[in-house]
Amino acid sequence: VALGKSGGTKMNFRSLTQMFNRTRSAPLTYGKCSTIGKKKILVVDDNSDLRKLLALVLKNSDYDTVEAERGLEALNQARATRPDLILMDLFMPDVTGDEAMAWLKADPLTRNIPVIVTTAFLSGTLVGRAIAVGAAEVLYKPFHLKSLHVVMQRHLSVNHQTAAGPPIT
Repeated sequence: VALGKSGGTKMNFRSLTQMFNRTRSAPLTYGKCSTIGKKKILVVDDNSDLRKLLALVLKNSDYDTVEAERGLEALNQARATRPDLILMDLFMPDVTGDEAMAWLKADPLTRNIPVIVTTAFLSGTLVGRAIAVGAAEVLYKPFHLKSLHVVMQRHLSVNHQTAAGPPIT
């Protein structure tokens, strides 16, 4: 199953969910990382259908998820919930993903959280800046669920330490 733009056709959440349910024979049961407890993933994308579908896929894979629609919301969510990993779209209104990531990397509370960039841009200014400010990896849309899982596991298996204590509530 590939997630992202599909031949220029916009798919709604319902059709994406139906496609997801038809293509899987059983719940995704990827192994957890070696640390105890569910990993928390912040999903940031202004496309609500894709964001909801990613959250659904991740929840079915035994992750906790937090969602943000825009870059500024992502900054607030990251500080408040301290996710183990962030999936960040690049092209968003107001604050682009690379700008939000620069702020995350400058903040002692969030600088060590791995950020995986998700984008339909194969190259360009936004991708270059995201890499320059510390993107852990770039995942190009449309991507397959297996690719998403492999990339996430690679970065979740590395313990990241934050400068302060428990999440802010």
